[in-house]
Amino acid sequence: MKEGGGRKQGATSPCAACKLLRRRCAQDCVFAPYFPADEPQKFANVHKVFGASNVNKMLQDLPMHQRGDAVSSMVYEANARVRDPVYGCVGAISSLQQQIDVLQTQLALAQAEVVHLRVRQNRCFSNHGLRSNSPTSSGSPSSKIMDSQAKPIFDMEIGVDQASYGGSMW
Repeated sequence: MKEGGGRKQGATSPCAACKLLRRRCAQDCVFAPYFPADEPQKFANVHKVFGASNVNKMLQDLPMHQRGDAVSSMVYEANARVRDPVYGCVGAISSLQQQIDVLQTQLALAQAEVVHLRVRQNRCFSNHGLRSNSPTSSGSPSSKIMDSQAKPIFDMEIGVDQASYGGSMW
């Protein structure tokens, strides 16, 4: 049976925060519901970045229903700061934004190439149709080479399932 603060009745095991701070974990410990004893690194990183006193103040200033989200945010930022002390999660966001920019550029190039190939294919189809009726088309070997070059390279229709892309590709 659980009582207030997420602690088991009669439990003597302190939460990760109280264990790290080497203090007795009270029944109404503000850290206990969010920093369980089996996740000591979670509080260690938060303590290293924000300090236990500041975390305590932040949690006490928030309504109960917002504390879980606040702890999640602090844990995320603290872990990012441990990995990248200068930029934290802003560095991760910046890196992801750069990846998005590169991928959007690659996508635009691929789309332009598809358009170019469609135009080329259409031009080849129209040239092929004109050459076969053209009076300059003799039986000479050079006209046969020209006719063989006018044939489309790709004989398939490029189709895209727009439902899988969630909207228009263009």
